[in-house]
Amino acid sequence: MTAATSVVAGETLPSSMRASVLTGALKISMDERAVPTPALHQVLVHVSKVGVCGSDIHYYREGRVGPFVVDAPLVLGHELSGRIVAVGEGVDTSRIGERVAVEPQKPCRLCSQCKAGRYNLCPFMEFYATPPIDGAFCEYVVIESDFAHAVPDAVSDEAAALIEPLSVGIAASRKARIVPGSRVLIAGAGPIGVIATQAARAFGAAEVIVSDPVAERRAMAMRFGATSTIDPMTEDSRPLKVDAFVDACGIPRAIVSGLESLRGAGVAVLVGTGFDEVSMPIPTIMNNELVVTSVFRYTDTWPLGAHLVASGQVDLDSLVTSRFDLDTVEDALNADKNPDNLKTIVEAK
Repeated sequence: MTAATSVVAGETLPSSMRASVLTGALKISMDERAVPTPALHQVLVHVSKVGVCGSDIHYYREGRVGPFVVDAPLVLGHELSGRIVAVGEGVDTSRIGERVAVEPQKPCRLCSQCKAGRYNLCPFMEFYATPPIDGAFCEYVVIESDFAHAVPDAVSDEAAALIEPLSVGIAASRKARIVPGSRVLIAGAGPIGVIATQAARAFGAAEVIVSDPVAERRAMAMRFGATSTIDPMTEDSRPLKVDAFVDACGIPRAIVSGLESLRGAGVAVLVGTGFDEVSMPIPTIMNNELVVTSVFRYTDTWPLGAHLVASGQVDLDSLVTSRFDLDTVEDALNADKNPDNLKTIVEAK
């Protein structure tokens, strides 16, 4: 079977589409590109909503995120939802018209990491909006059919797009070994910190303490499930002795304080990206047999994410505080300068 050529409404697919392209530091331009054709086992998705991630902002302002460097024009955006409008060979045509949340990655499926179930660590990964792979600030994208996850009607297009950052929170909760009754400390009340707070509560945490120096951010964390907050500029978290610590800010001082806030055999999960090197309190780690680990993307999180949203255990819709379109992507990438902004959405269609 060849790729389907008509959308659910019976219209003919266009041959070209608009794409918002990063062409240099602080430079975004609108480009006209060919609509991609889905290959074997792929689907073509008409993009609906795209969340703005901190990595998008880093690429826009600094041209890099850690070892990933932008050296050619790049379409940003990897948190997305949409509707399947065409399918490649090997995909049932009944999927045309299906609303989906896209898991924005393509592992090789053949390496030792993939075969061990750690496809997020695939050395041959092609991940949306990570050089040189284009992302979703455009009208159409292709993705492997099993990474286009169907979402129920109870999940909005915006929430479906935000299952991607929720997946980070789910991966963090799994790594932190959060179970019913756990006490958790989270450093940072930005988008990931707030989402990690909701995920921890959904996993059964009885207490989630969020640390952030900004009062407005602390108030936001309380709205989304934190049981209490700490101002790290004036309060000491070390006496807490929590079961798990999740760093969602990447600030060295916060990481060290979090490690020192753990009980014996506690787990620390590093999620935030910040400094390349952090001095760790080795005696604290060794003498308390702490487990220090990290999250790099996710594996097998979309079905659970969709369930948590559809069942009301996680609220993603209320996180959205600003909305833009493809013509104003540059404004979307600068929306974080507003201290009241939490999560930004770009509407692609």
